Amino acid sequence: MSAEKKKLIGRLRLFFTNAKPYLLMIGLQFGMAGNYIFGKDVLNHGMSRFVFIVYRNAMATIALAPFAFFIERKSRPKMTLSVFLQIIVLGFLEPVFNQSFNYLGMKYTSASFTSTIVNAVPSITFVLAVFVRLERLRLAEIRSQAKVIGTIVTFGGALLMAIYKGPAFDLFHSESTTHHESGSTSPHNSHQTAGAIYILMGCVALSSFYILQSMTVKRYPAELSLATLICLAGTVEASAVAFVAERHSRAWAVGWDYRLYAPFYTGVVSSGIAYYVQGLVMKLRGPVFATAFNPLCMIIVAALGSLILGELLHLGSIIGGIVIAVGLYSVVWGKAKDYSEPKLPSANAEDTKSLPITATDDSKIDIIYGNLEKQPSTNQKLEETNKVGDEN
Repeated sequence: MSAEKKKLIGRLRLFFTNAKPYLLMIGLQFGMAGNYIFGKDVLNHGMSRFVFIVYRNAMATIALAPFAFFIERKSRPKMTLSVFLQIIVLGFLEPVFNQSFNYLGMKYTSASFTSTIVNAVPSITFVLAVFVRLERLRLAEIRSQAKVIGTIVTFGGALLMAIYKGPAFDLFHSESTTHHESGSTSPHNSHQTAGAIYILMGCVALSSFYILQSMTVKRYPAELSLATLICLAGTVEASAVAFVAERHSRAWAVGWDYRLYAPFYTGVVSSGIAYYVQGLVMKLRGPVFATAFNPLCMIIVAALGSLILGELLHLGSIIGGIVIAVGLYSVVWGKAKDYSEPKLPSANAEDTKSLPITATDDSKIDIIYGNLEKQPSTNQKLEETNKVGDEN
């Protein structure tokens, strides 16, 4: 093989390596759009959201378990008590808390409204990451200013959507879909503010999930196994909640209809595959990057919601969505600057020790820091030199 071909292959490999996180997250957004469509459809049919969450996570567990068992049987690390407790908390944050409040807010609003509000997750994730010291915030730097301004703008857009509705628009100009939407969801739209609050509560839980997942995946670097265990923990915890909330056996009935295909799709794609892809991307780019592609999902859901569910887009949602998207990409721009300037460890061991190791730092920093710690100090070297001189 000639040198030119080797160079071309090397460039292609580098390109696909750099593009891998972007391709994974873009593909995931198309799959996640179905979560909102199926979720809203199943709620419109009257299925209990508590039972739906149980079936969703149970099917995700069943779908992922065989792949996790065979693919990672040799590379799966040993389970520790701290990792086990983190998985229990992860199962509560996303499968139970986030999904429950998201579906409750969706019941009062619409699929497109919910997918738009969820765009606030990156900004909430950034705020939480700063509190737990996974993100660096230096207001003198432009990138930090962009993150702060973007966070404020994002919350402003979410607040606008919560308090302002405005006139409605039908994307596909269909009288039948307009009549269907107004007849099925107009009672819920009157509770738009309450729905927005519920969705934002779910967003806080989801952001907390991303932060903790980024920590856990470093201590338990087996993405498929971790995703399976999270789904299993979510199934058990959601079952406990559902048995208290839904005591009638009819609520648990399953047939060859929406009660089967909706939990199956959302479980396999939105829970199982999403957990795996997010964990994989977080290892490469961190928790904020993994939440930066939600506007694409918002656009897909708006189109499908109008076409399939007959939902109307309101002016407040459109303006709020644009404001949220602007704030989101301000945060993402600031985050991208973190990668354009690689962090170099200080020559001083004490300075290196104070360097913040975040979810987005390269693992080489940990290796360098470990090697610096193993090196003897200057005083130890002098003592050894004097000791050798005395012996001589």
